[in-house]
Amino acid sequence: MKPPAAVPIPPDLSRRYSRTSGGRAWLGSLQGLICGRLERWGLELDLEPGALPWSGHGGVVVPVTRAGVPAALKVAYPHDEARVERYALRLWDGQGAVRLLESDAGTCSMLLERLDACRSLQDVPLETATEVWGGLTRQLSLAPDQRPEWQEFDHVAARAEQWSDDLPADWEQLGRPFPRWLLEAALEVCQTRGAVGRRAGTDVLVNSDFHYLNILARPQCQPPSAAAEGFAAIDPQPMIGEAEFSVAPLLWNRLRDLPRSDPRQGLLERCRDFSASAGLDAEVARQWSLAREVENALSYAGRPHHDGDLARSLWVASTLAGRTLPGLPAAHDLPEPGQAASAEGAPGQAAPGHASG
Repeated sequence: MKPPAAVPIPPDLSRRYSRTSGGRAWLGSLQGLICGRLERWGLELDLEPGALPWSGHGGVVVPVTRAGVPAALKVAYPHDEARVERYALRLWDGQGAVRLLESDAGTCSMLLERLDACRSLQDVPLETATEVWGGLTRQLSLAPDQRPEWQEFDHVAARAEQWSDDLPADWEQLGRPFPRWLLEAALEVCQTRGAVGRRAGTDVLVNSDFHYLNILARPQCQPPSAAAEGFAAIDPQPMIGEAEFSVAPLLWNRLRDLPRSDPRQGLLERCRDFSASAGLDAEVARQWSLAREVENALSYAGRPHHDGDLARSLWVASTLAGRTLPGLPAAHDLPEPGQAASAEGAPGQAAPGHASG
């Protein structure tokens, strides 16, 4: 096998990781990491001349072939989410999620099946997206068993307990960026669901970043099929707990698809529709989504140039709480996650173009 050519690094990835010494060190090692995996796993680059590999917020995905079969090599910046992703993909084994072919913990690298990077649920009608997402969620909601991978995941209820302490402290430190009643609504969810989640006995494997752009078509699937078998989840952020925790990213994305006549009611109906498609409890999904958006709002409030993202999170959270805050932009004027700031992507949203895994 001839030596591989240098892989061009997407400029947005270079900008993001050149800001810290750790990021610069990783960027400097990236060519070596990619070449090492190509050699170790017997891969050939499958990039068109002048084309860039796919990238997301946390790594780069290079199209490759192995013995002529298309695949995707993902090399991630070492962080907690990247380290546990392979454990969830192992458990799912290609059922509802991209299939894991190889992995290397030391380099945060994975070889994945090749999905269609140009066809996600972002651009299909919401009726189709609802059916696909529901079917995939049913496949992904595995019950814990004795396999060692289950020991690697955090629990949703523990996250809620942590928020019970962190959210009030952050709210005070950030100068009380929204009304106290909204904070208290989120804290009530944390206290209720945290306790219920610990004793309900309904734990499943939860993909907490399960939004439209993180669901890609398998190449053999031709749209507009609504069959879940034709799609697969990528970039999972796995946890254990109530499956309803996964609904929230569907609500803070694609706000412009809400009905203009009554976007508030449309948001609640979307929560109900997606929950029903997966056999979930819509009220529990509403509660978790409220708490997650309050947590997002506090994250945005502490970061410069994220006023649009903050407004979006406050609109969604307060609407789910039944009291949409006054003074916010209309739902259809709010930015999509990742669009409001040029610096970094938003919580729960990979950068557009992030492909298989």
